[in-house]
Amino acid sequence: MPELPEVEIFSRLVLEHCRGRGIDRVTVGDPGILDGISPEMLERRLEGERIRSSSRHGKHLFIILSGAGALAMHFGTNGSLQLLSRLAAEPPYARLQLYLEGGDCLVYVNPRRLGRVGLCDGPEAFVARSGLGPDALDPAFDLRAFTAILAASKRDVKTLLMDQKRIAGIGNIYSDEILFQARLYPGTLAAKLANGGASQLFHAMRETLGAAIRCGAGSEQMTERLPKDFLLPHRHPGGVCPRCGGLLATDKRGGRTGYYCPRCQSG
Repeated sequence: MPELPEVEIFSRLVLEHCRGRGIDRVTVGDPGILDGISPEMLERRLEGERIRSSSRHGKHLFIILSGAGALAMHFGTNGSLQLLSRLAAEPPYARLQLYLEGGDCLVYVNPRRLGRVGLCDGPEAFVARSGLGPDALDPAFDLRAFTAILAASKRDVKTLLMDQKRIAGIGNIYSDEILFQARLYPGTLAAKLANGGASQLFHAMRETLGAAIRCGAGSEQMTERLPKDFLLPHRHPGGVCPRCGGLLATDKRGGRTGYYCPRCQSG
């Protein structure tokens, strides 16, 4: 699932290769992924616009337009954003294509159709309307604010980390990695950490997400580039802990199955 690191990679793709370029033509391949706008209206609104910038909040990507507003994207469980040459074959499950001046095409791909695309007034307005929590990597989101969120919760720490209304950007995969790096059992009560352990978890969150971005989150080479003590490459049935070599255990919370090391993350 595209979580914060993957969406950050998509945002950087837009900044590096699409900023300043005009949108010549728009094709909506699947109206079902649109949020509150018709295909015809989206095409009229985007064609002739210029991409000014891009930004991200949690798992949401915003393509900032030269006119008012932005194109907001959420990638669901397995969506992606790809930049292709105009001569390249259209990838499977392409749901939206932005044909840019100069010949490239920015393609929103979503096999399971669980993501959404729509227009908004801007990132700040979208975040406020959606009730999203602070972005996990926002410099303004400091240890004090993080500790306050832990202290106000009655839930376990893994469920809290995955709650987009409390902290935006973390899902099942990276919450497992963060807790592994912090050596915390997923069922630990979040409020308990507010009295000790919050700093360890906060820094593990920042370092884990940062490392994933640096290693090219979402790419085939990512697992090869990750630090050797990362859980992610071993996070599968029969996987073993990269620290102690013990068999990993599964843990189901919020309808999602996660992995942890019973030795290194004892309750």
